[in-house]
Amino acid sequence: MTKGRVLLGVVAAPHGVRGLVRIRSYTEDPMAVAQYGPLSDETGRKQYRVEALSTVKDAVLARIEGVADRTAAEALRGLRLYVERERLPATDEREWYEADIVGLAAVGRDGRDWGKVIAFHDFGAGQTMEVSGGSASRSSVMLPFTAEAVPEVDVEGGKVVVDPPAGVLPGGETKEA
Repeated sequence: MTKGRVLLGVVAAPHGVRGLVRIRSYTEDPMAVAQYGPLSDETGRKQYRVEALSTVKDAVLARIEGVADRTAAEALRGLRLYVERERLPATDEREWYEADIVGLAAVGRDGRDWGKVIAFHDFGAGQTMEVSGGSASRSSVMLPFTAEAVPEVDVEGGKVVVDPPAGVLPGGETKEA
């Protein structure tokens, strides 16, 4: 369970033979993945002390305490690294941590139930928010996470207001302009 914790990065691959790893960082500044103290796995039981060394391509080259060779580094491939939410800085207005939004109800401007926010994805063309679909759709729906498609985020109120672009609505419906 990851409630109260935020995903900061994922170990992508080993680097070299001395136990270094490449971490795909989800922090605004990729090197900040190591600035919040020990990180934990998805269960929260195992702790990892990470030292960010440099950036390489789209990852952070890092040393993880206790990992001394390529075999040990390879064993960490895919490891998701979390930090306790309270160790992160406060957010500004119109700024949120994804962990604060996942699980919120998604409601259309017209009152339609779009389910709950399931996850966020970035496939290279900008961030998308996945919602479970609710009564509006039988399957999950991907929405661009923009001010136009998600005009309101109310963490305290437990909801996001969505205004899906044309073509996302079931049955080929389109939004009226």
